Amino acid sequence: MRKLLLPLLAGLAGLGVASGVLAQDTAAVAAQAASSVAQAASGVAEAASAAAAAAPVPNKGDTAFLMISTALVILMTIPGLALFYGGLVRSKNMLSVLMQVFMVFALISVLWVVYGYSAAFTAGNPFIGTLDKLFLKGVTPESVGATFSKGVVLPELSFVSFQGAFAAITVALIVGAFAERIKFSAVLAFSVLWFTFSYLPVAHMVWYWDGPDAITSEETLAAVTNNAGWLWAKGALDFAGGTVVHINAAVAGLVGAIMVGKRVGYGRESMAPHSLTLTMVGASLLWVGWFGFNAGSNLEANGTAALAFINTVVATAAAALSWCAGEALMRGKASMLGAASGAVAGLVAITPACGFVGVGGALVMGLLAGFVCLWGVNGLKRMLGADDSLDVFGVHGVGGILGALLTGVFASPDLGGTGICNYVSDKCGEWGGIGAQVWVQAQAVGTTIVWSAVVAFIAYKLVDLVIGLRVSEEEEREGLDITSHGETAYNR
Repeated sequence: MRKLLLPLLAGLAGLGVASGVLAQDTAAVAAQAASSVAQAASGVAEAASAAAAAAPVPNKGDTAFLMISTALVILMTIPGLALFYGGLVRSKNMLSVLMQVFMVFALISVLWVVYGYSAAFTAGNPFIGTLDKLFLKGVTPESVGATFSKGVVLPELSFVSFQGAFAAITVALIVGAFAERIKFSAVLAFSVLWFTFSYLPVAHMVWYWDGPDAITSEETLAAVTNNAGWLWAKGALDFAGGTVVHINAAVAGLVGAIMVGKRVGYGRESMAPHSLTLTMVGASLLWVGWFGFNAGSNLEANGTAALAFINTVVATAAAALSWCAGEALMRGKASMLGAASGAVAGLVAITPACGFVGVGGALVMGLLAGFVCLWGVNGLKRMLGADDSLDVFGVHGVGGILGALLTGVFASPDLGGTGICNYVSDKCGEWGGIGAQVWVQAQAVGTTIVWSAVVAFIAYKLVDLVIGLRVSEEEEREGLDITSHGETAYNR
């Protein structure tokens, strides 16, 4: 019996030892597995943290800068442009001009968020975007948009607001060409059509691209170029709207002045401005607001914005001086209207160039703009024979064309300009030659003139057929303040 128990006890003891070893091995494996899972989780967390750290975050300073710039652009429209235009018409039409500018601004601001932003600043084809962001679909407080520097972004909503103010003032500029004789309803109807089929395509052609972060190699540069607006892909330079805003609006205004016809008594009766005081106030507000227009177009508060800012001071001052000097030579006297008009001419001319040219280039451009635009509102106006009431084409058209072409000259680094940026190497200052760039600029100017003229002609025709463009002669003689709005600007 004892002989049988000893082997049994020995076997049980061995089984216990083996079980202990197995338990120890299982625990070790479990511990190693847990450690591996923990390490993997840690790696995922670190990767997520690194990705979060790498994602660019809007800079509060840049964001505040752009929002202030947007407010300045609104200031230059209402009240700036409204008072500038209002002072230039006869007192019986003062209120009508204020109303047209104010309501066009409101109308385009609404259309901008409904479909304008989407059509101008989404990737569609070289001429127009899509409706993917209809009613700002998908644009939230967390959405970001590109600037002109890699790794620098802005809240997309701030960019939407800024560009919306640009769109609104562009359409409002046209009002000055046919002031004092057009139906209020016709102004609004035309504004919808022209904004949709001229402003939005031109803005897309000149300004739309995927942003610098999308460019990392020659292959990605080619992809971005193929996806960009037609004129951007050609290399056209327009820092703040020489083609998109000024030439675009001025051509539409000239077409309107011709199609609406001359004011009753034009060339025979006095049509002197009723308040040059208000015109001077409006011009001053335009100059102040234009800093938001030009410097704000850089999107970032950096050295290039500072360059655009000082160029806006210098070119405007030079143009005011040269316009008044030209007046003094021609007529023996310099006028307040001339000083205000010269300042606006300088603002227009420097707009496409302000972030590309040096201060010396801005000075020359301003001096030339004063003389050339003085000819535009005198000699050229007589040649065209159109009653452009407030010289929209003579100042914005002529000044815009001059500025756009001279951008191709003075942006050259040899003349103190900044050149252009190569986002593959992430370096700026490259240049393909003045002749080549001026040719590209000329293509942008020509495209804008033809596009705007065709769209404007069709839009005016449609409005004329449906509701009519012009008020009756009796209404025009009485004044649009009373006949169109039932109010007067001044109660005596």
